Amino acid sequence: MFQNRYMTRGVSSEIPFYMQNLMWIMIDSMEIDKKDYLQIFELNKAVVDGKVFQKITHRQEQPEYEKSVAIIANEEAIVTKKVFVIDDVSYCTMLLAEEY
Repeated sequence: MFQNRYMTRGVSSEIPFYMQNLMWIMIDSMEIDKKDYLQIFELNKAVVDGKVFQKITHRQEQPEYEKSVAIIANEEAIVTKKVFVIDDVSYCTMLLAEEY
């Protein structure tokens, strides 16, 4: 599952490479018995003690799973998007929610 990985032009142009890579790593490192065919990532800004972070929340619906990470970032580098990763067995595609 989640092999033969592709991404849309929207992801390629709007999501920095390190963040794309981190999302693939988050899928690969899930400690769960079954991965849903649909993985959801919410990319948002978080501010803690005056420091700006890029927050990435990864979730799936069945079985329920959620994990978040925060990376220190410059205000200008913050991405606010929803990203889907869909696995249809023969290939896996990362796409922006608005491309769905």
